[in-house]
Amino acid sequence: MTVIPNLITDRLTLRAPSIDDFDSFAAFYASDRSKFVGGPATTEQAWRMLATEIGHWTLRGYGRWAVEETATGRFAGIIGPWNPHGWPEPEIGWDLMNGFEGRGYATEAALAARHYVYNTLNWPTAISLVAHGNDASAAVALRLGAIEDGIFTHERWGEMRIFRHPAPEALQ
Repeated sequence: MTVIPNLITDRLTLRAPSIDDFDSFAAFYASDRSKFVGGPATTEQAWRMLATEIGHWTLRGYGRWAVEETATGRFAGIIGPWNPHGWPEPEIGWDLMNGFEGRGYATEAALAARHYVYNTLNWPTAISLVAHGNDASAAVALRLGAIEDGIFTHERWGEMRIFRHPAPEALQ
């Protein structure tokens, strides 16, 4: 069984996703805000998406963490390394739940995730995929120092912009 480590930032705790996150996860995927990441989706589809997030840890040995506000314990998003079958290469991805956008949480958690993948998993590079029109997510990628580096065409979601993160040695 894969042990999912916790990461702590100034305001956030990145921890294993759990069934306790499902109601917020399903509400996000039922909303129009999920249109850039495979939604809107039914509750049944959201269940499968959460199971996929959890299963990715077993299949790859890493995955996206559930992000919670440390001060309140509220589930704020799901952020971290992601590389499902068919992906062009390993990604750092972020989805913030409804009501948590605009606080810098995606940037803060993605920085912690990038530090982990570069320093623990020894990734030599990382990308982030951003759907066309998802200006908020593109802004996060740019705040992380990523630069636009091509297009990936997903078999279901179409064209996505590839943002390449700075290499580990460029961040030291």
